[in-house]
Amino acid sequence: MHRILAINPGSTSTKIGLFENEIPLFKETLRHTVEETSADLDREEQARFRRLALTNLLAEKGITLESLSAIVVRGGLLRPLASGTYLVNDRVYDDLVQAKYGWHASNLGSIIALPLAREAGLPVYTVDPVTVDEFEPLARYSGLKGVARQSMSHALNMKAVARRAAELLGRRYEDLNLVVVHLGSGISVSAHKQGKMVDVNNANEEGPFSLERCGTLPALGLVRLCFGGERDMAETIKLLTSRGGIYSYLQTKDFTEVEKEVDKGNQEVTEIVEAMAYQVSKEVGAMSTVLLGRVDSIVLTGGMAHARNLVKMIEKRVSFIAPLTVLAGEEELEALAAGALRVLCEEVEALYY
Repeated sequence: MHRILAINPGSTSTKIGLFENEIPLFKETLRHTVEETSADLDREEQARFRRLALTNLLAEKGITLESLSAIVVRGGLLRPLASGTYLVNDRVYDDLVQAKYGWHASNLGSIIALPLAREAGLPVYTVDPVTVDEFEPLARYSGLKGVARQSMSHALNMKAVARRAAELLGRRYEDLNLVVVHLGSGISVSAHKQGKMVDVNNANEEGPFSLERCGTLPALGLVRLCFGGERDMAETIKLLTSRGGIYSYLQTKDFTEVEKEVDKGNQEVTEIVEAMAYQVSKEVGAMSTVLLGRVDSIVLTGGMAHARNLVKMIEKRVSFIAPLTVLAGEEELEALAAGALRVLCEEVEALYY
C-alpha cells in the first residue's frame, strides 16, 4: 500500500489530497490571504506560506511526512515534455522558481514540495504538466514563418480522462483514437492517436471561445485592437485571456448562472452558449481530420461538461463523427496520485527532466 500526498496550487488556494493507492483518504482546499499570494512577494516566500499551511493541516490530521511514500504535484510551466510522470529535481525547481518558461500558480507545487520531501527523504513527482508536447510535425505550422504553434493544454486532466474512457470502452488507451474536449474556464480540444496527444489548441491563444478566453480571433481585427492605443500589451493579454469569451458578452464567469438563463429560455444567452458549442464542435471536426476520420469516441470533460444544455448542443453537431462519452468534472488530484502510483508500483519508469 502506497500513501501519496497530492498538491495542486491555484492562484489563491492550494488543493490537497491524501491517497492510499488510488483511494482518497481526504481532500482539502487551503485558502490563502491576499498578503500570502501577493505578486510583490518573492516566489519562494509565497511557497513558504503555503508550505506552512500544508504542514499545519497534516499536523492537525496526525499525518507525518515519514508515513508517506511520495509527494506528487501539479506541474508548472516547464519546457516542452513527453507525457508521463517526472521526478522533480533541482533542474525542475530552478526552472519553475525562475519562471524560465513563464509564471503560473502551478509552478508553486514543486517549490512547496521539494524542501519538505528532502527533509523526509521522499521522492517528488509531477504528472503531465501543461507543456506536454506530443505534436506531430504538421501540427506545429501556424502559417507564418517564425511563429510556431505550441502545445499547451489541460494535459493532466485530458490524459487521465482518455485513460478512463478507454477503460469504459474495454480497450487500451494506446489502441484508440479519441477527441478529448476539456470544457473549463479555457477550452482545450485534443486529438489522441494511439496513446499520444498529437494535436491540441492552445486555449490561451486559439480554438473556441470559453467562459473567459477569446480563442481564435479574426487576425486583422486583433491587429487593430492591439494598435488602437487604448491598452498596453499587458492589458490586452488580460483582455484576451481573462475578460473575453462569455464574460465579454454577459459579464459573468459563473456558468451555472448562464445555464439557468438558458433553461428560462433567454434567447440572447442561449445564442451565445450555442455559439460557443458551435465553435467547440468545429474544433472537434478539425481534430477528427487529424485522425483521418477514424475516431473511436469524443470525450467531454471539465466543469462545464456538467451543463446538459451545452452537452446537447455539442452532441447535436458531432455525434455523426463518433459516439459521445461524458466524464464531467476535473479530478486532477486523482490523476496526480494515479501517475505517481504507476511509478511506485513499477508499471512505468519515472522520467527525468
